[in-house]
This record gives sequence, structure tokens and C-alpha cells, in this order.
Amino acid sequence: MTAPDPAASLPADVAPEPAEHGPVRERSVLPDVLRGVALVGILVVNMQDFAGFLEWQQRGLDRVAQALTDVLANGRFISIFAMLFGWGAAGLLARQGAGVFVRRHLLLLLIGALHFVLVWHGDIISNYALMAGFLLFTARLNARALLTLGIAVGAWGQWVWLMDALVAFSRPERPRFTGLPDLSAGSSYAALVAERATEFWPNVIGGNLYNGPWLLCLFFLGAAAQRTGLLLRPQDHLPLLHRLAVVGVPLGLLLGVALAYLNTQGDRASGLLAIPVRMTGGLAGGLGYVGLIGLLTVTGRLGVLRAFAASGRVAMSNYLAQSLVMTTLFYPYAGGLTGQFGAASAVVLALALGLLQIPVSMWWLRHFGTGPMEWLVRTLVYGPALKNSDVSGPVKDPRS
Repeated sequence: MTAPDPAASLPADVAPEPAEHGPVRERSVLPDVLRGVALVGILVVNMQDFAGFLEWQQRGLDRVAQALTDVLANGRFISIFAMLFGWGAAGLLARQGAGVFVRRHLLLLLIGALHFVLVWHGDIISNYALMAGFLLFTARLNARALLTLGIAVGAWGQWVWLMDALVAFSRPERPRFTGLPDLSAGSSYAALVAERATEFWPNVIGGNLYNGPWLLCLFFLGAAAQRTGLLLRPQDHLPLLHRLAVVGVPLGLLLGVALAYLNTQGDRASGLLAIPVRMTGGLAGGLGYVGLIGLLTVTGRLGVLRAFAASGRVAMSNYLAQSLVMTTLFYPYAGGLTGQFGAASAVVLALALGLLQIPVSMWWLRHFGTGPMEWLVRTLVYGPALKNSDVSGPVKDPRS
């Protein structure tokens, strides 16, 4: 099971540059497309949590859908989002300094807490907001140093997960954990809110202790991409994009097959071993997808993928809307459909909502220019008198 990540916690690093700092440049499409595509992919994976089905109990068409989810999506899109978070946060720190950086991430912590308590236990905005503080210590590091640091902390996280799995193999009697919330029939909204309010800080602290090294690995890789201008100037990095696609996609598929197998097993050890397999395969596959979409962007062959840029531009609003819709459908205080969907029908529902958000986002952007949550965050961080184009400031050369 994968946790969601807030696409729109990323500042608009590619917002038009103010006139006093030179000519206005066009917004880069690649980060928005990546966010939009990943938003749908994360929802597909998170449907296991929303709908309440167990991977290892799926049969027939549901098992096929679960296997395809593991091979093609599980771990990949959350890795892309985490790297985009690091990319955006590093850009914000470079442009606006530590004061704005801290203010923005404290606000994200508050938004994440409200999302967790009032809507869904799977929030990870708050985890990301807290872990982003480590990026303050990397402001002067170049891309090579960030890449080295990311690999080091990622390897440490993998080692911890592997040791947990090895210990579990020595205790085969322990059942597999589900990670799913207790949604007993008749649970009221007030009761769930009260329960989540007591769980918020233990969840954030425990989640960061366990997943922190891997999150930092992804943040540092994203920050390295910011230093090199990979996402804003993909045409300057064609060999790298090609290597990412050629190596990342097949490696990610291979590890995805291993993950699909582990997720058909009901024992605890397989569940624990699935964590490093998912994260490693997710990183490889996610980088492969970045390489593929980057190559399509440079060659002008994005085609229908370009439409995902609209949902990517208002990704925080879309992410929160997904939580509201799915908890309303499945949780007992509303639709009460928990346990009535298998993997196949859940995937169809996720794709339907994710794709519907594209034309809705296009309409909203035409009429309002930015998403409601994006507007709120900008207003609270920078003040209501500041226009969207006034917050980007002078854009530094990421290679400097």
C-alpha cells in the first residue's frame, strides 16, 4: 500500500518571470505533466486503502488488476511526486530564502494536519513538510553532492527495511499487517475525527522515523535536478533522459513483477520485504517515466499527455478533492462502500475520477488562473496584495 503525496505542495518554480527581471518566459510544461500523470497513478494505488480490499485476497480479474497496478504504478508515481517536492522546495529556497521556505512549509504542515484529522488518515503532506526542513542544510550543495547524499541516505533506509524483513522471516507465525483504517459499520464521522486527532502526531513522527531516509533520498534527487535545470531545460539533457528511460523502465518492470508476487502472499515477512522492493522499483520506474516523458516533451510528441499539465497545475486542489470524493463514497458515515470493491472496479473508478479532473482543471484555470488551494497557500505565504507573477523573483541559473 502506498501513501499519497501532495503534488501542489510544490511552489511554481516555473512561474513567469517578472518584467523587471527580463522578458517573461513561457511556463515549462514538463513538471506540470509529470505532476498530472502522477496524480492519477497515485490515486490508482491508493484505492486499496480507500476501498479497503487486501492485495493478497484478490482473485480473477481483480488479481490481474492488482498485479498490473504493482508492475506499472506502485511506488513509481509517489517517487516522482517526492522528487518533484524536493525540486520545488529547492527552487523556492534558492529564490526566496529560508524565511519564505519555513513559512510555506509550516503552512503545509497545518494543511496536512487538517487533511489527516478531518478527511483521511493517509495524508502525507505533513510528513513532507517536516522532512523538508533538512533541505535547509543543503542550500549550498551542488548537484553531485546532492546525488551522493541521496544515494547514501536511500541505501541506509533500504538496509533498515531489509533487516526488518529478515527478522520477520524468522517469525512466520505473525500475520501480515494491512495498514487499513478500522471502518466498522456505524462509525460516525465525529468518532473517526476524534480517533485521527489522537493519532496525528504519532503517525507523523513514526512515519518520518521509518520512511524518513527514503523520503530524503527522493528530496535530494529532486534538488539535484533543480540544480541542473533538468525539468526546465530537458533539451539540454537528452543523453541523461535517454539513459533514465532505457535503464529505469525495464528495471522498474522487473522489480514490479517481484512486488506483484510478494503482494499475493499473506505472510508478514513478504509484506515487509515488499517495502524495499516497492521503493527501489518505484524509484527506478519513476525515473524511467521521467526519462520517457522528458524525451516526448523535447521531441514535441507529448500528444494527449499534454492535457495532464492542467491537472498538474492545480494538483493540491485535485489531491484533496480525491480524498474528499473517495472517503465520501467508501467511509461508513457517507456512502459506506468499504469492502464492496475489488481491485479491478477500484482501478476503473480511480481512472474515471483522475481523468475527469483534467477537463475540470482546464475549465477552472481558464476562469480563475490557479486552483483554490494553490491560491490560498500563495495568499497566506506571500500576502493578498502580491500577484502570482510577483513571487517568483529573479530566477537564478540552477547551474551556479
